[in-house]
Amino acid sequence: MVYTSAILLSLIGYFIIGHLAGRRVKHLDDYLVAGRNAPTFLILGTLVASYLSTSAFLGETGFAYQGYPFVMLIFAAISTSGCLLGALAFGRYLRRSGALTVPEFFGKRFASRRVQRIAGLTTVLGLGAYLLGVMQGAGIMFEELTGLPYWVGLVLVWLTYTGFILYSGSPGVMLTDTIMFVIFSMAALGGSIYIIHDLGGWHGVIEGLLSQNDKPGIALWHGVLKGNDASFSTPGEALTWGLTLGLVWAAVLAASPWQSSRYLMARNEHVVMRSAMLTAVSLAVFYALMMMTGAAINLYDPTLNGERAMVWAALNVLPTWLGVVILTGVFAAGLSSCSTFLSIIGFSISNDILPASRSEAAAMRTSRLAVLGAGLIALILALFQPPAVMAVVWFAATLFASSWGPVALMSIWSRRITAAGAGWGLTVGFIGNLILSLMVQAEWLVLPTYLHPVLLSTVMALVAIAAASSLTRVSQAERDYRAFLHRDDEHEPIGWTSGSRSIAVFTMLAGIGVGAFLWRQYADTLAGLAGRFGIADPVVTGAYALAIGSGGMLFIAGAMGYYVVRRRRRGTREASALQT
Repeated sequence: MVYTSAILLSLIGYFIIGHLAGRRVKHLDDYLVAGRNAPTFLILGTLVASYLSTSAFLGETGFAYQGYPFVMLIFAAISTSGCLLGALAFGRYLRRSGALTVPEFFGKRFASRRVQRIAGLTTVLGLGAYLLGVMQGAGIMFEELTGLPYWVGLVLVWLTYTGFILYSGSPGVMLTDTIMFVIFSMAALGGSIYIIHDLGGWHGVIEGLLSQNDKPGIALWHGVLKGNDASFSTPGEALTWGLTLGLVWAAVLAASPWQSSRYLMARNEHVVMRSAMLTAVSLAVFYALMMMTGAAINLYDPTLNGERAMVWAALNVLPTWLGVVILTGVFAAGLSSCSTFLSIIGFSISNDILPASRSEAAAMRTSRLAVLGAGLIALILALFQPPAVMAVVWFAATLFASSWGPVALMSIWSRRITAAGAGWGLTVGFIGNLILSLMVQAEWLVLPTYLHPVLLSTVMALVAIAAASSLTRVSQAERDYRAFLHRDDEHEPIGWTSGSRSIAVFTMLAGIGVGAFLWRQYADTLAGLAGRFGIADPVVTGAYALAIGSGGMLFIAGAMGYYVVRRRRRGTREASALQT
């Protein structure tokens, strides 16, 4: 009854908050991009909340429970670098464009409504599948906690987030996302600390995992390599998976519509860079704690369904009050992702696919109708499609790595890409990934770990871009728009520079802290137990390399941010001197 009441109250609370945010919506800019005036904390909140859905709490933590906590840390070290890559190489230029949606940016950059429509269609199809996965995750959570039917949870969740999106648009999504970010951050931190402390700290957890026989190797950096349920057969295969999928998700974080569109709401480009650096720090800390917690649950019960392990721990291990916090936090993560994805789908249908509305009022009405229609279709599919949270979410998200990733980066940094190249790159990357992934899923095609469908389809997209661009010419409009994007902002507020530089330094220090923490708590502990459990020296060396790599990637991200901030300040000073 406690958990049921908490979930229902949270749904009511988010609906009310979203409704209140809608009172500020007066114009189309307010509805679609929150008036382009969001501060760093709100952009941070919506970035993290839109990324950490139920897939992270249920699927990825479940993968750690199944035997691969440190492989997931390898994945996280690489993938979280995509936050800053996206902000520095794409997001700040996207903010500069003044577009209402990311597909509209592509339309402006390539002076092509056709490219805008193609980007809009891939947004609707890809995010539609992603929305399906996170809705199912929220439905599973509701069923587990309340005992009510799965379909009841889906309908209530749908009514909540659709209700406040219809009224408030982006301001409601952003505000509720940030509140949810605070809740599930507290939940992840509190739940992890409690479980790890209850099992004797990191030393006790690692020793316990080394002692158990159900999942041998779970405490080693490469995870479980033996048994019928093992996902990898060699350490090299585990490493390849972590690096490959890490790079794929770095591209997803850099260019995907649900991440990059958040930058359109930022107050200025400094907010874009600051929020991206803080997002990288938040995700690094989250994965370091939650993956270890997922593995530690094995010491209570090694026979659980992986995707429901965190829910089980909250119900059976944590104190009731903390269980309520963490479960409402997980539920909030799913709800925030649902609201983000549905809003982007609706906005893209109305702004990028349908003919332009004659007035601002008509455009807002069309956006709301598109949100409602897309939401109803997603609800119907979720009710009849069997749940497979992590599989659906990972499949849908990686579609954007191969289609949007190359086009997004080349739209900023390539002088040769044309509208035809962009259109074919988006199409071939999306359809190629879709076909290859479905063939692998149906076992019609078997690919080695290092030839993931995303990598193959990315190469296909790059070939399509090169071929189509070589057969067409860059128009003067395309040249002029790219030049506009790279023009220094003469009116940039210099007072923001010191704050951005401080956050870059904080990010570097956080990288050192994460690396030192993993070195001391994991690698040193494993080295101390190596003789007792017969752990080979290369495995211990791998643990130290994991610690250095996890902290090092975050340090490099902060250093890149610091370099760009200094360079921007130098450019602003030079522009001011020239004017004088």
